[in-house]
Amino acid sequence: MFLHGTSKINEQGHLEIGGCDTTELKAQYGTPLYIVDEQSVRNRCREYIEAFKASGLKFQVAYASKAFCVMAMCRLAEEEGMSLDVVSDGELYTALQAGFPAERIHFHGNNKTIEEIEMALDAKIGCFVVDNAVELHMLQAIAADKGVKVNILLRVTPGVEAHTHEYISTGQTDSKFGFDIGNGSAFEAVKLASEQPNIQLMGIHSHIGSQIFEVEGFQMAVQRVADFASKVKSELGVVFTVVNLGGGFGIRYTEGDTPLQVSQYVKAITDAVKQHFAGIGSELPEIWVEPGRSIVGDAGTTLYTVGTSKDIPGVRKYVAVDGGMTDNPRPALYESKYEAILANRANEKVEETVSIAGKCCESGDMLIWDLDLPKVNTGDLLAVSCTGAYNYSMASNYNRIRKPAVVFVKDGQSELVVRRESLDDIVSHDVVPARLHKEAVSS
Repeated sequence: MFLHGTSKINEQGHLEIGGCDTTELKAQYGTPLYIVDEQSVRNRCREYIEAFKASGLKFQVAYASKAFCVMAMCRLAEEEGMSLDVVSDGELYTALQAGFPAERIHFHGNNKTIEEIEMALDAKIGCFVVDNAVELHMLQAIAADKGVKVNILLRVTPGVEAHTHEYISTGQTDSKFGFDIGNGSAFEAVKLASEQPNIQLMGIHSHIGSQIFEVEGFQMAVQRVADFASKVKSELGVVFTVVNLGGGFGIRYTEGDTPLQVSQYVKAITDAVKQHFAGIGSELPEIWVEPGRSIVGDAGTTLYTVGTSKDIPGVRKYVAVDGGMTDNPRPALYESKYEAILANRANEKVEETVSIAGKCCESGDMLIWDLDLPKVNTGDLLAVSCTGAYNYSMASNYNRIRKPAVVFVKDGQSELVVRRESLDDIVSHDVVPARLHKEAVSS
């Protein structure tokens, strides 16, 4: 397994993250356990900030909280000078409860409810990213009723398809997100937004996909967005002061993944902005981006305890762990690939090839197929790397399995940031109607 961030193998042959021995983390917090390498997260935030500073452009780097949203992460992002994007009242509430400055929060989503819009307006967030005409009319009406003027970006689809999994490509024409530039709906949206008295149109937003390993897609998106900005200025007299180019910057999950350095992505984007936006306005627009996965993805590791196994001669050996698709649904959803090691025996030689199964009552609950490991024993610890993004966020209680705890590790210290769910938590929202209760008692 490739060792990311501060991860290393210590003298005892144990995986160590943030100066913390994973066998000791298991003893203190149990498994499954999400472990977040705090220093790695901070370093990645700083890489983005420094790369944009070097460009000389005005900018905001907004952490895409959908990747991993807990109060501690919101606090960390705020400390590192990040803005924040949210896509629901739950993410917004988490950010506000963490004390994140509302003026640095951007609200996304293709189906914001009236209640969510009102909540965000009352909190005085910095910007809405408007996804469709229905939302634009709703936002105008609610803002007028509250007597406020609201900053917005219009999300557009530039017709650029990223080289990534089809389920997470969002910049192409056929998408549930945004106004399409190609069919004219984006132009009409700009015209409509600029006519609304309670709407302040700052610019546009474009996101072309996720887990992207090249810069050409971003460069093409900048060119198409710039062409659109030029058309809007010449025909409507509207000048975009902000251009948000989304996220999608890739990370290394397995050996075949070849992400670029943060500075390479940023330089390609900012150079393209300087080239294509020159002369459109009196000055170049402020550039926003929204990294999520690339901030937290490879900073996360999930620790499991090995349970049962099943050896089918001539076919394969299944090794089951105490988690699975409830804490990491990505292999089932996207056929995502991961690397892993035995965290308690990391230096021992490979002796067998096994497939890692989860404990859910689903044949598709498989975390890793064909993993080379030392001879695996019940009670061993399996560490799966790069689980910091879209694992905790997408975790479920299928089979009424409890969600894991989350710990931050740094400089030899570990801190609990999300406690493990209890059995009482599992039934805490259940309500048994009195009729059923009475029948049960009488029977």
